[in-house]
Parts: sequence; C-alpha cells; structure tokens
Amino acid sequence: MAYVISDECISCGACASQCPAEAIAEGAEHFEISADACVDCGACAAQCPVEAISAE
Repeated sequence: MAYVISDECISCGACASQCPAEAIAEGAEHFEISADACVDCGACAAQCPVEAISAE
C-alpha cells in the first residue's frame, strides 16, 4: 500500500527530500508519489507541514 499526496499539497518539497526510495517528484499540480517505487516507510508523511500525505 503506497502513500499518496492530496490536493492540499503546497509543493514545498519537504517530502521529496526525505524519501529514501526517491519515489516523489513534482507533478503538474503538486508533488506525486510513484506507487511502484514507494516502500511504505512513512518518512514523507512525517515531514509534510500541511498533512497532505496519507497511506492509500
């Protein structure tokens, strides 16, 4: 089960810098997590200042 980023994302990039799998990249409207690369560690969710990341 991968983590997902909601539309509440403010595109600050805090999550991407914490991802050990490098599964997070900037998308068209906000950052996005690649479900195939996500290792479900939750490091990204812990860093999000607006709590826009949750387990799918």
